[in-house]
Amino acid sequence: MTDAPRPGLEGTAETEVTEELTAPALGSGDVDVLGTPAVLALAERAAVRALEGRLGPDRTSVGSWVELTHLAPTPRGARVRATARLVEVEGSRLTFEFSVSDPAGEVATGRHGRVVVPRGPFLETASARGGR
Repeated sequence: MTDAPRPGLEGTAETEVTEELTAPALGSGDVDVLGTPAVLALAERAAVRALEGRLGPDRTSVGSWVELTHLAPTPRGARVRATARLVEVEGSRLTFEFSVSDPAGEVATGRHGRVVVPRGPFLETASARGGR
């Protein structure tokens, strides 16, 4: 049995900054440091982990918006960790606050919105938009 998501749930995600996660590889800059798109992906992964076991097999959550402030560069080879905390639940809309850090301190902060949706109809809508 699953419990409805409630404020206070937390999730974390961690990774090492590899070449594939750098700004040049992601097309978000030309400096060999963690790219902002990778920061966002890590924060989203932490939010998804906060919801693990809470939605049931017929439901999923999808990202809907983000506010992100990238505060400091993280070099290749360093580990980064994101923590996301559910702070607001309004029906199917969920708001998370997140923080990303490396060994030297805070790298990014922000807020991220997700929406809980029925898995099947969501995938049908995506397919109808011209995908495979």
